[in-house]
Amino acid sequence: MIEFRFVVGDLARMSFAYSPLQEAVYSLRCWCDPARYPHQRPWLRRLAPVFQRQDTELLTALIAPRLWIPDFLTPRPERPRPVFARQLETLRATPPHVLEPEFTAAYGTGFDGLPQVLRDGLAGPDRLLDRICRALDGYWRDCLAPDWWPRAHTVLEADLAHRGKVLAEEGARGLFASLDPRLAWDGDVLTMTKKLDRNPWPAADIDIGGRGLVLIPTMFALGAHTNIDYALPPLLSYPARGRATISETPPPATDEALTRLLGAPRARILHLLRDPTSTTELAHLLNVTPGAVSQHLSVLYDAGLLTRTRSGRSVRYALSELGERLCG
Repeated sequence: MIEFRFVVGDLARMSFAYSPLQEAVYSLRCWCDPARYPHQRPWLRRLAPVFQRQDTELLTALIAPRLWIPDFLTPRPERPRPVFARQLETLRATPPHVLEPEFTAAYGTGFDGLPQVLRDGLAGPDRLLDRICRALDGYWRDCLAPDWWPRAHTVLEADLAHRGKVLAEEGARGLFASLDPRLAWDGDVLTMTKKLDRNPWPAADIDIGGRGLVLIPTMFALGAHTNIDYALPPLLSYPARGRATISETPPPATDEALTRLLGAPRARILHLLRDPTSTTELAHLLNVTPGAVSQHLSVLYDAGLLTRTRSGRSVRYALSELGERLCG
């Protein structure tokens, strides 16, 4: 059982944040134990070829067998909506001497129980830290940032909005109950109890003591949890509401839906621009004036649905990548 003890003013200083770096690190749990996160399996299948080109030996070693993670890899966010690059700078500034004790704490073993890649790396912890940062940066850039993070970001933003509404309508007791049934609030102490588990938490009293408790939704948790080192600035990660929707596939765009969205003239222009076409050619095909076509093209171009290139005295328009995806 872990108890977070609040004093006067601590509840007012409590805040919410999400963490792209934490999500990147936590997502490595999926590669170690995919059965635990069934809603992520479609993404795992899609990303597997790209992931295999990463520094997988090191990345998977960051996750201990019981899925615990060294605290230095997931520093408490300094603002509600941090960006990955800034958080990576914070990670790079980690004092190298903390790596060995935090890895052994996560693994629950001595130095000899660590994977070989970590034992070798800890001979030069500054170089190991640099390798970790480069590996996480490549993993984020190649695997998560293009498609996965935009979907996850939407879920996390929606969670923050929902929790704020619960706090306003039901108070702290209702808020904590909504995060995890293992949390109990009595007005001064937030108790977190973990029962019937192979890896129970060590009992602890954590004094918030004016440091503020940061609540962090995540796509990769089955229940609320906190740092391994209870002396660190207090945080509480909890399962994001709606995280199972991450793998929902949106319905394909249909001609009817596209027409309702854009209007018939612009929807037809998009279909005609599957092949690069000039304004004059479009006007002829649509039997309208070039001026009317130009107005529609300007709107579609500004929306990022078209590209344009000059060919002599004429400008030829074509679908952008976004336009192609919209048209299916």
